[in-house]
Amino acid sequence: MTTLTQNRDVAGIVVERNGGPDVLEAQTLSLPAPGDGEVLVRHEMIGVNFVDIYRRRGDDPVPVPFTPGMEATGVVEAIGPDVTDFQPGDRVAYARWQGSYAQAAVVPVDSLIPLPEDISFEQAAAFPMQGITAHYLIHEFRKPAPGDVVLVHAAAGGVGLMLVQFARHYGARVIGTVSSQAKADAAREAGAHEVINYTEQDFADEVLRLTDGHGADLIIDGVGKATFGGDLRAVAKHGNIVVFGAASGPAEPFSPGILIGGSRTVSGGDVADGIGTHEELLARATDIIEGIRAGWLASRIYATLPLSDAAQAHRFLEDRQTIGKILLSTGD
Repeated sequence: MTTLTQNRDVAGIVVERNGGPDVLEAQTLSLPAPGDGEVLVRHEMIGVNFVDIYRRRGDDPVPVPFTPGMEATGVVEAIGPDVTDFQPGDRVAYARWQGSYAQAAVVPVDSLIPLPEDISFEQAAAFPMQGITAHYLIHEFRKPAPGDVVLVHAAAGGVGLMLVQFARHYGARVIGTVSSQAKADAAREAGAHEVINYTEQDFADEVLRLTDGHGADLIIDGVGKATFGGDLRAVAKHGNIVVFGAASGPAEPFSPGILIGGSRTVSGGDVADGIGTHEELLARATDIIEGIRAGWLASRIYATLPLSDAAQAHRFLEDRQTIGKILLSTGD
């Protein structure tokens, strides 16, 4: 057993005040020894997500100063006194634990995912947040049945590409929205049957045209303000709209009465509600790993940058030019 009895200094990123990407500052962090129910993870790869941007800007407030980041992969270096399920040297990933933009972090065991040898650190860093988010959204509200029409917004983003693959795997007809030809190509490669460039076409009109007026049985929307009004026109009778983010800003308020005609529903989805226990987290992660092994599920890596370039990673993501996942490497 390896335990630490004193703090360990590591390089990391700190947000001292809310603002733009430039507030991401490189600093030395002093990590405490892991306590009961905790392990020290030395990071290999770190995932970058929109929630990191929301928190940096103050849209999803957390007390400052803080180290951003909610997921990483790496190796267990030390364990707390009572930890028995993990040992030093174990390969792990973790999700939904604040502080991953650093060379290492102290993480509760309930956030850890054992990482098989045949899954690379790069593959694993791309799925704990986005893959598990996609798994939750596709299963918990209206799991697609063969022949269902599923509309995925931002279909070339990290979550979007995963959603496209899940929906296609379950036999749905998948329509994606994107903002460029390169993103359209990526969405089609992931399995989308049709792709709409929303900068050139009214996506709601196109969905109705493509489906002969039927609309989408399930719409999954992480964009918000720019898309939600169209969702209400594009959703089918008895259809479901699931909102899980607001990349373009919060959606405009609407009267619930407009849902009565057509018996439609709108739901909010937060992956934190789908991994409330370690067992739920492991069950979703296991499904994803099985999909990767089977070959029908894959992560697309847009860029891997050094940890010190975290600000540039945020600029890439905020500019909405990315296709797939951005990773930060510790360089160890």
